[in-house]
Amino acid sequence: MVSMGRRDYTLEYLLGLNGEFVDVGEGYWIGFNAYLINPVPQRPHGIKYSLTLHGPEGERVLGYDNAHAAYEHKKNDPFDHIHRRKRIKKYDYVNAEKLMEDFFQNVEHYLKNKR
Repeated sequence: MVSMGRRDYTLEYLLGLNGEFVDVGEGYWIGFNAYLINPVPQRPHGIKYSLTLHGPEGERVLGYDNAHAAYEHKKNDPFDHIHRRKRIKKYDYVNAEKLMEDFFQNVEHYLKNKR
């Protein structure tokens, strides 16, 4: 959690959310899973994560994760990707702060437009 002599407070915050669920209204909720791992080519940042938005029926409608390979990739490409309903798109992980910013922007957009 230390980068170039500086603490990564956003990563610490994200790790602290592991296992939490947040009600965001109208039956929608967010789930967080994030924990440190030994870096490997598929998860070079040393974190395994899943940030998800679920609909009123419990279905995942949006998710950011690196739990598995999810698009056409080479053997050692990072697993980071975005789920939008049934579609999957590669995600370029920068750091925990950018991950959370991107996720919450997409949550806001989804909830505003319900799509």
